[in-house]
Amino acid sequence: MSSNRRATGLVSTLINYNIYIMLAALLAVSAMLSEHFLTLQNISNLLRQLAPLALVSIGMLLVILTGGIDLSVGSVAAIGGMGVAMAMPMLPFEGGSALLVCILGAVLFGSLLGAVNGILVAGFGMASFVATLAMMTMARGLAYMLSNGQPVRFPRDLSTAQVLTEFGSKGIPGVNLPWPVLSVLLVIALFVFLLRQTNWGRLTVATGSNENAVRLAGLPVWRYKFLAFVICGALSALAGVFVTARTAVGTPITGVGLELDAIAACVIGGALLSGGKGSLTNTMIGVLILGLIGNIMNLMSVPAYPQQIIKGVIIILAVLMQGIGARATRRV
Repeated sequence: MSSNRRATGLVSTLINYNIYIMLAALLAVSAMLSEHFLTLQNISNLLRQLAPLALVSIGMLLVILTGGIDLSVGSVAAIGGMGVAMAMPMLPFEGGSALLVCILGAVLFGSLLGAVNGILVAGFGMASFVATLAMMTMARGLAYMLSNGQPVRFPRDLSTAQVLTEFGSKGIPGVNLPWPVLSVLLVIALFVFLLRQTNWGRLTVATGSNENAVRLAGLPVWRYKFLAFVICGALSALAGVFVTARTAVGTPITGVGLELDAIAACVIGGALLSGGKGSLTNTMIGVLILGLIGNIMNLMSVPAYPQQIIKGVIIILAVLMQGIGARATRRV
């Protein structure tokens, strides 16, 4: 009997922590395949590259928790990054304060685009897939119109631009922790607190889990859906700013495919696309898993097209493992 209990406990542990086991296995395999993987420079670059995806994945998780989906995040990121690049030379003042104004403007505009999604979905009852698909197309078209299809470069001698590029390329002295990564960690901590410790967080999850129960309790379901899209738009625009800070250029092609990676990170982290279930911590593990896959293949000089195939296969396997784990949990 005791051996059966131990076996059952082992199965439960493997099921509950399968995403962490997956991450550990990927780390071990990556370290064995490339001697450059565990270098401080590679890890710093990997985290810096994943910062925009992490921001978008936070917003995507909020939308998924309410039972929706947001396909416009990549296009909104392009608008955010280009907006900062275009606005910096236009301001009558320079420096950190000017950059802050540009970033706040980009985030505000991203929030506005998210609000349009929220009104269509929460206000008019439109399917989130349709509403955000339309926004994805319109926002991408706007990005191409504003830039005439060309990259938006800003003067390197502009002090505002120097502050932006230093933010994207440097970090805490002596620690080699990039500023974008530190910023993302603070955002993660904020939303972990909000989701776990506030009524807003609990009711956001409840909206996706049992919308009728929330409505019958006299609570405004539309508000939680609307706010999820607004926050997602704001974080997507901020992600675009981070991309511009890292690459020192704003382009209309920023964020192409970003929505699919964000959805994949959420699903790998155990979020249900039907809503009501998802963990921000596990979603960030999903982000790391996606980043590790791309990073090790780059270090091994795997061509881009085979990378997409391999990445797709690994995502399918990860989601299958989540499904098997969920069924086994019900049996246990």
